[in-house]
Amino acid sequence: MERRRRAGAGRLAAVCCAAVTMVAGAGLSGTAHAAENLPPRQPLVQDLKTGFKACATGDDRPYVSAPPTLIAVLYDPEEDNQPVEANMVGGEFEAWWTDAAGIEQRRTFTSHDMSSGAPVQWRMPEDIPADTVVSWHVRANDGTATSAWSSEGDGSVCEFVYDDVSPEKAVVTSADYPEEQIQDGVGVYGGFTMDSPSPDVVEYRYNFIGGPYGTARPDELGGPATIRFLPLRDGTDYLSVSAIDRSGRISGTTTYWFRVRDGRGPVARWNLDDAAGSTTAAATAGVAARAGSGVTFGGPAPRGAGVTATAALNGGRHGYLTPDAPAVDTGGTFAVSAWVRPARTDRTMTVASQDAGETAAFRLGLSSRDSGPVWSFALGDARVAGGAPETGEWAHLLGLYDEETGTARLYVNGRAVGTDAEAAPAGASGAFQIGRARSGDHYGARWHGDLGDVRVHDRVVVPAEVAEMAYRTPQLLGHWSLETATDGASPEQTDGAPLRLGDGATIYRGSDSSCIPDLDPDCTYVPPALVGDGHLRLDGERGHAVAEGPVVDTGDSFTLGVVVRLADAEPAHPMTVLSQAGEHTDAFKLRYEPSQHRWQLIMPHRDEAGAAETVVAQIEGADGGEGSGHRLAIVYDDAADTVKLFLDGYTNDRATGTVPNGWRSSGALQIGRAQVGDGWGEYLHGDVDEVHAYAGALKDERISGLGWGTNPCVDC
Repeated sequence: MERRRRAGAGRLAAVCCAAVTMVAGAGLSGTAHAAENLPPRQPLVQDLKTGFKACATGDDRPYVSAPPTLIAVLYDPEEDNQPVEANMVGGEFEAWWTDAAGIEQRRTFTSHDMSSGAPVQWRMPEDIPADTVVSWHVRANDGTATSAWSSEGDGSVCEFVYDDVSPEKAVVTSADYPEEQIQDGVGVYGGFTMDSPSPDVVEYRYNFIGGPYGTARPDELGGPATIRFLPLRDGTDYLSVSAIDRSGRISGTTTYWFRVRDGRGPVARWNLDDAAGSTTAAATAGVAARAGSGVTFGGPAPRGAGVTATAALNGGRHGYLTPDAPAVDTGGTFAVSAWVRPARTDRTMTVASQDAGETAAFRLGLSSRDSGPVWSFALGDARVAGGAPETGEWAHLLGLYDEETGTARLYVNGRAVGTDAEAAPAGASGAFQIGRARSGDHYGARWHGDLGDVRVHDRVVVPAEVAEMAYRTPQLLGHWSLETATDGASPEQTDGAPLRLGDGATIYRGSDSSCIPDLDPDCTYVPPALVGDGHLRLDGERGHAVAEGPVVDTGDSFTLGVVVRLADAEPAHPMTVLSQAGEHTDAFKLRYEPSQHRWQLIMPHRDEAGAAETVVAQIEGADGGEGSGHRLAIVYDDAADTVKLFLDGYTNDRATGTVPNGWRSSGALQIGRAQVGDGWGEYLHGDVDEVHAYAGALKDERISGLGWGTNPCVDC
């Protein structure tokens, strides 16, 4: 307390001096300050903390995992402030508890002075007993006067309990996924219960392989907690759990291993690939479906989808199929999917539904709106809509209701569209319908177009499965290795149409000599071919190569790959590597723009004379006439309305563009030139090799395999 007396004496002297100054300066302008010291304010409970936990008492008292630091924010009245000094205030802490012998123990601590409004602290001693209620309060001291204790009047004592024992590990159990057993399965929820023997656990932190990561809280202190988990992949997985007690102590980790089966198959499925003239559709799961007279089998199938044939429905009252029985309990989790191709989009049409009295429990199909047609999945009053149906274009639809989350979701071509909707469908005992939906005492919203591979699941079909169901395997249209030419034509690797070489285009053959020019003065260095034994060399004036026709359908998904090396470090003008023309303009052209040092993909939205060049994607990089060239690829995904430009297997946001409606070009694929006005231009000066063309969009991970002399999509 000697420090306090000295501090008080100093403050008193300052006050006296201030008073004398005020008298001496009477009549001068200035602000008068109080000559008498005011006591500090009583600390407020809301300004006190035990560690980082709020001051509390009784059942709300905090538990701490180590002797805590007590924190108090103290204030001295502003009226005490002198022009030349800040208000300084310290804290006098007091803590007490009753020991095991029933004797009260007390500890006190006086903090350093701090500016008014700043926190003061007391780090509690290490001999604080565990599992004992410790009480504490504090008062402020400005060196002259002290405040009331924080526990006086309307204040309150603060309490805490020091817990020095970590909780025991959690025990994990699951009836749905027993430990070390193989169980259903991808898309089937399972419950996992976590329970630590310790009575003071307040939460469990958990994670599965690859996620999710989360926290689960028991309903009561020390009780168990149960989480629900949806497996997204088959194979071995584990649940890792740590128990956390109310002091924040963490238990050891429990690892619960379990194994997940592949997702079980559909409960009902109709391929709709039955022979022409059939009156029923065979079921690979469930019950065969009776076909109305407005159904014609043997129709075309979406390329690369694994579907061999489809059924055409004429949109009339006899254009439907039904098994005359329900396919799934719509009161629980279910999914329904199909390949569809509408013959029209100007009216609402149903792909699949299931009767529920005089209405439909759900409706999957096409909805016609003033703003345009959209794909739709409806359950009662809930509806999810998205995507843009196009007449004559194939799409894969999947509607999902997840009972666990109470939401409906719609996937179009493997991608979720629209906004998930809260839904509460009733269980439907009526018949499953293909191509129509129940409305009162009749059926309506009949489908006009083609349908194939209708599936119904009684589980969640997870995103990876949806993407796989909707995936259309690309098909190789042409691979030109450009290593040889006979009579001005370079052959296609699978005996397809060759590329015809124009003036200024030659096949360059690299050297296979083993001599080394640095060691053999008679050895002349001949640079190697880009890939393999040769490549196409273009002179930049008239040099080009051309296919016999439009190799890729630019109105549908396609992929093109090419290896190119510029001959000049600084070309004087844009140079096109690949293009394919329509009647008035190029449907696309891939070129190098030297002013920006970028490869650009140009795709006008319409085939019109004088159409403005639209750069839909671009990416930086060129070898400047040196090196092994660059591997470029174009991937147009008509289902997603996106196009990507890849450079050496890499793409980015600027190299990805939107193409809402690709149009079909009729011109031949060109290597090394593009349409310019009424003629040809943008001739490439450089080398070209390994031209690949695919119908369909290659997956991103396959792009890096292009340009190495082989087909990277043999098993796509």
